[in-house]
Amino acid sequence: MTIHSSAHVRPATPDDRPTVERLWLLFRHDMSEFDGQLPNPDGTFRTERLEAAFSDAADWAPYLFESGGRPAGFAFVRALGAPVHVLNSFFVVRGARRAGVGLRAVRQVVARHPGPWEIAFQDANAGAVRFWRRVAEELAPGAWSEERRPVPGRADLPPDVWISFRYPGP
Repeated sequence: MTIHSSAHVRPATPDDRPTVERLWLLFRHDMSEFDGQLPNPDGTFRTERLEAAFSDAADWAPYLFESGGRPAGFAFVRALGAPVHVLNSFFVVRGARRAGVGLRAVRQVVARHPGPWEIAFQDANAGAVRFWRRVAEELAPGAWSEERRPVPGRADLPPDVWISFRYPGP
C-alpha cells in the first residue's frame, strides 16, 4: 500500500484498542532508543499511559490516525480538565513519516481542544526536535516557548524538552 499524505484523525474507541496496543509497541520500541527501557519479559513495554488513555475518559482522549484507510499512528491527550492540555504520547509509523501525516494529525488533535498546550520530547531524538519545533511555529508563529524539565522519578535521564503554545493563538 502506498502512503498517502492525508491523515484522518478520530477518537479511538474501545474497538480500536487492539490496533492502538500494537501501535503502542512500535512507539515504545522507537522510544527505547532514547530512554533505555527494555521490554518486559513477555516482550511488551510498560503501558500506564495506554491504560489511562482508554480508562480515564474525563481527563484523557486517545486518537487514532489513518492514512489511506490504514492505521498510521496515534495520540494521547491528557489534562483535558486542566488549564493546560498535554500531548502525552504521539506516534506516526515509520512508513508514514516525512509525508505530512504527522503534521496534519497534530493539527487535527490540537484543534479539537483549543487553549494552552504542552508537548514534551527528548533532545537526543533529532527527528522529534525538528518536528515539534516546526509544529509549534506553524500552530503559534513566534508565540511559543521551549524549556527543559527533569523527568519525574528518572534522575538517570537528561531533562525532557517541553514546548508550550496556545492554539489558536492570542
